[in-house]
Amino acid sequence: MTVQVHNLLTDELRLVTPTGWTERTLPALEPRPFVMEPVGTTAREWAMGACRDAGFEPDVRFTSTDLQIHLRLVESGLAAALLPDLAGAGDRQNLVARRLPDRPTRQVFTTVRRGSAPHPGIRALTAALE
Repeated sequence: MTVQVHNLLTDELRLVTPTGWTERTLPALEPRPFVMEPVGTTAREWAMGACRDAGFEPDVRFTSTDLQIHLRLVESGLAAALLPDLAGAGDRQNLVARRLPDRPTRQVFTTVRRGSAPHPGIRALTAALE
């Protein structure tokens, strides 16, 4: 089956911490707990790799696929997180979202069977997502 990929946006990944924490970099967060997505997910593998590249093995105390739970745990002062901008960290008052040194991103896209791309419903959905 041939598919057609349509890139929607590039979403920057950020280090998110409670406002009361003084640590401002990923390496400085080594002693702090983290919330991450489950083992085996691309997001978890990337976050673990980012921490390891920063020189430490993170203390992952919380796991969830729901990024809103990640934000609540950070707001409550219970964990740090590595989250995409689309999660909404920039809209919260009790946390700080900081850029990471290499400004990592993820690509958000749609994929449809090539023959389905011209369908009015698919075109309407793609336009709405843009």
